[in-house]
Amino acid sequence: MDLDALSAARQAEWARLDELSRTRRLTGAEVDELVDRYRAASADLADAKTSAGRSIHGDHISTMLARARLRLTGAPENVLRKVPRFFALQLPAALYRLRWATLVIAVGFVLVGTVVALWVSGDDALVAALGSRWQLEQYAENEFTDYYSENHPAAFAGTVWSNNAWIALQCVLFGITGFWPIMVLVQNAVGVGTAAAVMIEFGRGDVFLLYIAPHGLLELTSLFVAAAAGLAIFWAWVAPGRRTRGEALAAAGRSLATVAIGMVFALALSGVIEGFVTAQPWPWPLKIGIGAAALALFLFYMIVVGGRAYRRGETGDLTEYEAGTPTLTAG
Repeated sequence: MDLDALSAARQAEWARLDELSRTRRLTGAEVDELVDRYRAASADLADAKTSAGRSIHGDHISTMLARARLRLTGAPENVLRKVPRFFALQLPAALYRLRWATLVIAVGFVLVGTVVALWVSGDDALVAALGSRWQLEQYAENEFTDYYSENHPAAFAGTVWSNNAWIALQCVLFGITGFWPIMVLVQNAVGVGTAAAVMIEFGRGDVFLLYIAPHGLLELTSLFVAAAAGLAIFWAWVAPGRRTRGEALAAAGRSLATVAIGMVFALALSGVIEGFVTAQPWPWPLKIGIGAAALALFLFYMIVVGGRAYRRGETGDLTEYEAGTPTLTAG
């Protein structure tokens, strides 16, 4: 089939279909005409795909049909059907795409935090710059551990969850800047390293690790994932490939914004652990084991479930029906 000839022959009919699908109010006769032209255009699309596969002409017809279908049906897809797909396919696939970037960020964060901790704790002048000896001793002996038990567990869990979720959202939403996620990571790494330095100075380095580990395993991993998502959006803008920058940025933003939603749930779990587990007088192997189990569950979801969804063609983006037909590019 000659697609150019088909386009020339059907141009007026397709234009009428497009006009009807854009009309705000339709009469009964116009609705009937819209249905007839929708069926005719569907047949044209089937012929075009059968003879030439994916083509510019086919995408043009598909776009018109999507608009007409929306005009005819009006009602969006049932939300209850979208939720299982989001958690079973879209979110894990988006997380899986970030696995290596997350690992690189995690290694960098640990290195920065460790260097800061060893550098500050090894220099008496730097330790003195943090505060008076008495203040630092109070922090190491009491304030650090009291922080996890001075408020009601539910209130404390809610507070740390909202604060951490806001930080993760910033990493994703402001990732287009390129520097914001890095700034957040460096600030947190320096903060963790400085706190560790004070604890090490007073011989409480083991206490620092024991109190950080139960909730920190999942909490920090969630921050790393959010930062990776933000930087991936930035990179889609810097290096869009064969797509335009707008198209690459839109696709990355749609697919990786799902990560921001997913991190809200992951940080809620870490907040529960921080509020209800970290300060409990339980054996440390049990408390750290709970944190490690939460991290293992997250990694299983990210790597195993996400890998399975990714191999099925999922990227975390909306479906073609929801996002519109993409523009074809050469190569």
